[in-house]
Amino acid sequence: MTGAALDAVEGLVRRALEERGGLLTVGLCGAQGSGKSTLAAGLRQRLERDGMPVAILSIDDLYLTRAEREALGRSVHPLLRTRGVPGTHDVALGLRVIDALERGETALLPRFDKALDDRLPEDRWERAAAGTRLLLLEGWCVGARPQEDAALESPVNALEREEDAGGVWRAFVNRTLAGDYQALFGRLDRLAMLAAPGFEIVRRWRTQQERELRRDAGKGMSDAEVMRFIQHYERLTRHVLDEMPGRADLVIALDEERRVLGVREK
Repeated sequence: MTGAALDAVEGLVRRALEERGGLLTVGLCGAQGSGKSTLAAGLRQRLERDGMPVAILSIDDLYLTRAEREALGRSVHPLLRTRGVPGTHDVALGLRVIDALERGETALLPRFDKALDDRLPEDRWERAAAGTRLLLLEGWCVGARPQEDAALESPVNALEREEDAGGVWRAFVNRTLAGDYQALFGRLDRLAMLAAPGFEIVRRWRTQQERELRRDAGKGMSDAEVMRFIQHYERLTRHVLDEMPGRADLVIALDEERRVLGVREK
């Protein structure tokens, strides 16, 4: 990830902040491994140097608890035990965070431990300061819109073909995305997108991340586990890459090495 991406998002944010008082909520969307977290952290560092209070909330930190996903797996479809897709997040929790920050109050920011596959207890959450001016909501499906029902009929990979042959899981995901998630994404004042060159590169990017985790922390998914895991994300990632560039406020096109190919602002 080059400085060009950070400069572009910073420019978008600073112009928006000049136009309004109170909280500015900016969505940062990008496929797994595209550099969203790094970009968000870099932007916070730059703005906080100017004394501006900034909060970062990843949609990953809104995952339902393991127990809640287990219950969904029993009542709706077994694939919902796996975190990631719409329907596996606590959207109401995210809305409460935004509500508190819009009122100018301090707010607890939930945190999820992927190694434990569970939400951390509240005493380990971070706290956004009262008077926070910028909330960055980052995640792989931030700002996503649902597909047409007809698009759900054909499976996109082996996971859907073999484990969701009747389409129950993908229909639930799409229906949920069309519901409460749109209320959450409707609170975004701006939407920036890191556009990967295609879904095929996501496997490589995610595999690299997990290999680094195994090397540095002694934990992380095997390459085979990554292959299965990313199939949960494939349908919606492809959809986002296809339709979001036409409406996002800022699109940063990346190559396979995450270098910036171009920047387009609406």
